[in-house]
Amino acid sequence: MLVAAAVCPCPPLLVPEVAAGAAAELDAARAACTDALGVLAAARPDLLVVVGPAEQSERGPYPQGARGTFSGFGVDADARLGTGEPGERELPVSLAVGAWLLERTAWADAPVEGLAVAPTLEPERCAETGRELAGRAARVALLVMGDASACRTLKAPGYLDDRAAPFDAEAARALGAADLAALKALDPALARELKAAGRAPWQILAGAAENAALTGTLLYEDAPYGVGYLVAAWS
Repeated sequence: MLVAAAVCPCPPLLVPEVAAGAAAELDAARAACTDALGVLAAARPDLLVVVGPAEQSERGPYPQGARGTFSGFGVDADARLGTGEPGERELPVSLAVGAWLLERTAWADAPVEGLAVAPTLEPERCAETGRELAGRAARVALLVMGDASACRTLKAPGYLDDRAAPFDAEAARALGAADLAALKALDPALARELKAAGRAPWQILAGAAENAALTGTLLYEDAPYGVGYLVAAWS
């Protein structure tokens, strides 16, 4: 059963070495992520699963010890999902950012695994995946990685779209309230048009939490680079 969840954005800029001189601009987001992960540790789960979006070749499960690297962004930095052998597959960026967040947090000794999913995964399949994850152990926690829209400003990756701010506001409200119905109702087609890769992971969380009666807290909401970044904690 799901006992806790943390929702965090997954830009590689969260890693200070990647952000370089602009690192301080996301200090508030990093602090909120640390607070959210503290909720996971306090829940003392038997299993933690980091869920995030990925390209087709990177999708699927990742075992404990899987390693990710930020060398593609010109820095010598990496992260690993707990302890263990690295394995052959490198973590996709979303899971690598999640692993980096875990490494800088006082994490419990529970096993840590990863699951990379398509950002276009249909809502019904998202909910089914969430239920499967929740049934993996008596006490399951999720670290849910994913950004909101990428269309909040003219300089955003997806340019300005007037639908982006309302979409992000509803996602933030639903995550802060642990509103499962509202999360499941997020439109996948609109999310795809707004480049909101967090939609599928959030709907996986909604499926996992169906019988958990968790409450939520929104810890951070902003769009510093025209991309919506949301942090929430459920317990």
